[in-house]
Amino acid sequence: MKAKDLTSVFRSAIDRIVDPECDLQELLTDSRKMRDAEHSLFFAITTKRNSGCKYIEGIYAKGVRNFVVPFDSLALYQERFEVLDKANFWYVKDVVMALQQLVAVHRAQFQIPVVGVTGSNGKTIVKDWIVQMLSDDKKVVSSPKSYNSQIGVPLSVWQMSHDHEVAVFEAGISEPGEMERLRSVIAPTIGIFTNIGQAHDEHFLSRQQKIAEKLQLFTHCDTLIYCADHKEIQNALSEVETFRHVRLFSWGKSADNEVQLVETTTLEHSTKVTVRYQDTTSEIVIPFLDRASLENAMHCITLLLCLGYSNDDVARKCLSLTPVSMRLEMGEGVNNCLLINDSYSLDVNSLIIALDFMQHDRQHFNKTLIMSDFMQTGMAEQDLYVQVANMLHQYGVNRFIGVGDALIRNKVFFSDMNAVFYPSTASFLRDQDVSEFENETILLKGARDFHFEDIAKMLQRKLHETIMEVNLDAMVRNLNYYRSLIKPTTKLMAMVKAASYGAGKVEIASTLQYNHVDYLTVAYADEGVELRRNGITLPIMVMNPEEESFDVIVRYKLEPDIYSFRVFERFSETARLMGSDGRKIPVHVEFDTGMHRLGFSGSDIVELVNRFSAPDCVLEVQSIFSHLACSEDPEMDAFTQRQIDLFKEWSGALKSGLHKEDICCHILNSSGITRFTDAQMDMVRLGIGLYGIAPDAEVQKQLTPVSRLKTRISQIKPIPKGDSVGYNRRWIAQRDSMIAIIPIGYADGLNRRLGYERGKVSVGGSLVPIIGSVCMDMCFLDVTGVPCQEGDDVIIFGDATLLQEISDAADTIPYEILTSVSPRVKRVYYQE
Repeated sequence: MKAKDLTSVFRSAIDRIVDPECDLQELLTDSRKMRDAEHSLFFAITTKRNSGCKYIEGIYAKGVRNFVVPFDSLALYQERFEVLDKANFWYVKDVVMALQQLVAVHRAQFQIPVVGVTGSNGKTIVKDWIVQMLSDDKKVVSSPKSYNSQIGVPLSVWQMSHDHEVAVFEAGISEPGEMERLRSVIAPTIGIFTNIGQAHDEHFLSRQQKIAEKLQLFTHCDTLIYCADHKEIQNALSEVETFRHVRLFSWGKSADNEVQLVETTTLEHSTKVTVRYQDTTSEIVIPFLDRASLENAMHCITLLLCLGYSNDDVARKCLSLTPVSMRLEMGEGVNNCLLINDSYSLDVNSLIIALDFMQHDRQHFNKTLIMSDFMQTGMAEQDLYVQVANMLHQYGVNRFIGVGDALIRNKVFFSDMNAVFYPSTASFLRDQDVSEFENETILLKGARDFHFEDIAKMLQRKLHETIMEVNLDAMVRNLNYYRSLIKPTTKLMAMVKAASYGAGKVEIASTLQYNHVDYLTVAYADEGVELRRNGITLPIMVMNPEEESFDVIVRYKLEPDIYSFRVFERFSETARLMGSDGRKIPVHVEFDTGMHRLGFSGSDIVELVNRFSAPDCVLEVQSIFSHLACSEDPEMDAFTQRQIDLFKEWSGALKSGLHKEDICCHILNSSGITRFTDAQMDMVRLGIGLYGIAPDAEVQKQLTPVSRLKTRISQIKPIPKGDSVGYNRRWIAQRDSMIAIIPIGYADGLNRRLGYERGKVSVGGSLVPIIGSVCMDMCFLDVTGVPCQEGDDVIIFGDATLLQEISDAADTIPYEILTSVSPRVKRVYYQE
């Protein structure tokens, strides 16, 4: 589409067109994910937490020349935009709506079957299974991952090209009014309503209103597929006049449905379903046991029958279904490598997402992509691999390992980089020397047929089965929640001390840097040094600077907390000895307003002014701060307010004495941000809240815990009544019992006080007690009456409730539980 065509697409737009012939191919909503600057159209989306307008000048400098911005940005940004004299601008009332309008025009060019999927649960799995089942004989385009939002849907639909034969898109909503906008973008010809559940109930007046809202997606469909056994959906459809013209293609247990589910039989590792369609009965095996997978598979079966596939074809395609990986994982690899595993699907857009994720990592300069052939992309093979090769250059991939015959045929396009090719996964496993991978980031991206999970096993660092899963998406959501509570001009300092509350140092800091926090804070200098050595360039405050570390603080450009005159003098001496190239070293002055831990008092202000004002002073005050002692406790609010008032008085006096009113001041911690928002000043410090934990129940509802500690059952054994378990016979079976042994003990950070039935963990959704004494490397569970088997997962903590219960049982706080998890426990980082 040409730039000159856009004004007619964006209704009520004011434009400034410099280059009307500019060809627009890429839609950009995140300035960090730019690939093709010359042909990109940037939508400057404004939210409660951020504004895309802030990033326009930066990406203009990188070559982007086309921008859609909101009318209300003119007052703030017009003068700055006017100097960007080579840029095309469109000013619109609603930037997201403009994005949707543009993609709706694009969608209207295609007459292929378009499947729209919505519902409370299972959308992404149903969508991905449909793609799995159709891709061997159709060229299918679909939503990458779970791109189902007001922004994700148009970015998905924009992928459609004239080479595609079928499109599958999912749509999700969280409040009324959203689905109508998505309907015009997807314009589905076939709809699938998976089910209805509790998700987002709080934003609707009733369940019926939510169903009606979701049904908006299908009002112009030719066919709607749904399960008639969901009576709320069935009743809603019978009551809505709009659906009289839509072909209702239902499945369910009743013979009245188009597709009848006659019988289900549970096999050892699969489920056999007997279905009747058009007076023909057939048996289909689904390689899953759970009810949710059965329902998801039945939606797919019904769609394929609706599309005219034979019973034999449907049965064959169902048998090959594989689990849908809902997340991209990052963990430790061999030889100090970082391994990013996204080895369950491969298309151009999911490759872009994975390469974006790889950009988070600043630990390693060298980046390696191991990728298989693409399967059924809808593009000419040569064009596809030219595009992939260009992408690898744009994302700074140093080494490429291709697996598959198609990549070998097109290896010429990768000739200008370090590239190696194998005809199959088996040949890679046989011939590739693992020792060649060292100190680098490795991204695995493979189509399902190539079984890259075998490569992942080869490249993973071998550790025991107890792991800490860290949800990076949850952390970003928590970060954005707190950002929504502060002013746009208020800076945010993130606490990454104690290995980011147990979640891990470098990976967390890299994600925070990627998401534009202003400052990081560590407890000791060695933590800051590790971050610097791994590519973290953000300012880093050191809260406990020790004299032995003063030299590395200067060398690595860390910023110490100056809390006493002794620290002031000793650090100044080190700074002078090491030289500072004429620059002053930034430091942070701490006041003790009531915590009585570290810090100056008000009586020290005059001397502080004298020392910082001295001609030979090599230090410069970067910020002034203090600690709140009990901001989470409403009964202590008067004390907290006195701390805030005292800090305002003392910080104001210090700034006045130094004649520097622009010095940054901060006192609020996580609870302070939510409870004393008027005291946010110039910056806030976000700690435990960033990791999804809050003492306030209402705030906790807005957060998602980032860390989940899990292990697996090593052995299950019967214990007769009267027999004992563990050291010193601390647990005696009061009945014939079944116990499970799990490989986690106090050396992993499991508090010994959790033994003797004080602590409980989750097995298959049931809470079971930890019995006997906690050993160094393992402990015991009473699983009597709980369905489980060896190898099953055991959740030590994950949600906020379980973490709090574990903390209470150990007579401590969540901070200690999180930070006590041993470094020998592998951290696995993932995006949903």
